[in-house]
Amino acid sequence: MLFPTTDFAIFFAVAFTGNWLLNPYPRLWKVFMVAASYVFYSWWDWRFVFLLGAVTAIAQVGAVVVQRCEDERRRRLAMVASVTALLGVLGWFKYYGFMAVNVDNLFHTVGTGRLVPLLAVTLPVGVSFFTFMALSYVVDVYRRKLEPAHALDVAVYLSFFPHLVAGPIVRGEELLPQIRRRRDPASIDFGRAAWLVAAGLFKKVVISSYVDSAIVTPVFSAPHQHSALEILFATYGFAVQIYADFSGYTDIAIGLAMFLGFRFPQNFDRPYTARSLQDFWRRWHMTLSRWLRDYLYIPLGGGRGSRWQVARNIMITMILGGLWHGAAWTFVAWGAIHGSGQVVGHLRRSHRQARGLDPLPDGTLRVIVQRLVTFHIVCLGWIFFRADSFSTATTLIGRLFTAWGRAPLVTPLVVITVVGAVALQYMPAILGGRVQGGFARQPWAVQGAILGVVLLVITTLGPQGVAPFIYYKF
Repeated sequence: MLFPTTDFAIFFAVAFTGNWLLNPYPRLWKVFMVAASYVFYSWWDWRFVFLLGAVTAIAQVGAVVVQRCEDERRRRLAMVASVTALLGVLGWFKYYGFMAVNVDNLFHTVGTGRLVPLLAVTLPVGVSFFTFMALSYVVDVYRRKLEPAHALDVAVYLSFFPHLVAGPIVRGEELLPQIRRRRDPASIDFGRAAWLVAAGLFKKVVISSYVDSAIVTPVFSAPHQHSALEILFATYGFAVQIYADFSGYTDIAIGLAMFLGFRFPQNFDRPYTARSLQDFWRRWHMTLSRWLRDYLYIPLGGGRGSRWQVARNIMITMILGGLWHGAAWTFVAWGAIHGSGQVVGHLRRSHRQARGLDPLPDGTLRVIVQRLVTFHIVCLGWIFFRADSFSTATTLIGRLFTAWGRAPLVTPLVVITVVGAVALQYMPAILGGRVQGGFARQPWAVQGAILGVVLLVITTLGPQGVAPFIYYKF
């Protein structure tokens, strides 16, 4: 079920009403919310609700067993078994086809024939997100950061429909306490929630959809037919598209959760203003960045050890982070680009520290150069992220330097949209907060009128029908 659809509007009206009517009855509320979330998830394919239920059962049983083990060795074995089972589910649905094709090709190359069965495994929507949430729950119980929650609470935690299919990746310590307590409707900032939903719809339906149809899809689908300038703006355009699409989803998810009395963590913070790739990952998909840091990078050793051990940890984390996004070598390359850039930055800082040198002073020119370089490295990575194959990616990069000629797709509206979307990220955060706060302070009638105009604009400027959010397939 897509957020920007009539089906979802009807569904949310029912969910919103049930949420507040049952708020005084915690157990009934939880049963209702699990049922509503499972209906939401079943809209794509009802069979996958059994997968969601299985992941929930594995996580809960694993957490309880870990908690009951008094011996540390047994606790660790229980945690490893649960994590392995959860990763096995994710690996089967997301990576079996990728691994089977590559192993089969290897066997064929060495002349042993094709030995691995090639099965068509359907990728369930959102499996990466709710599996990562289940993993963090089990590991946090093992680390004694959490007590195992009631099974019904865990079912709500993992299936809660605002975050279910594309995040944010909310941790147990963030959401479970909110599930346990009764929500006060008087404390809900309905104005801010409505603002977030409207802003997210505009980003997705208008900005993302326009840039995609105007230049991104035409260029990435047929790179040989387009000039260097068109490829350049298609790359910039995809940077805008994926930000508008994913941050738009996040805005809607956070706003919907607020309507229901819940608070989700922030997931984006003007990522294209970053001054380094490390800074970029503090601003882009922040809940995934923190997950990779706390459950992968730090257990690998984090910043401990020699410079080269730290570099190894960074590369492993970013390459696996790339694979999390998709089972393809293009995503491995995307992760490797981000990992290599962060390793270079780490080695430079370590080298200066080893020589006893102070950090370079921050001048205006240096900041501008850092932001430009970081943005273009990120855009290089986006080429591999968006391309359907290595061949397409290398063709696009090669033609950036050789395919001089006319650029009919680079229209004034495309330029204004792409440049304007990036420039808006440099708007002071306090200004955006004031605008949002000003809207929230208006009487309900005024808010309703403004939202009506915004929805009219979205409907007028948006395309017929709405494509799924990009991150649904991850």
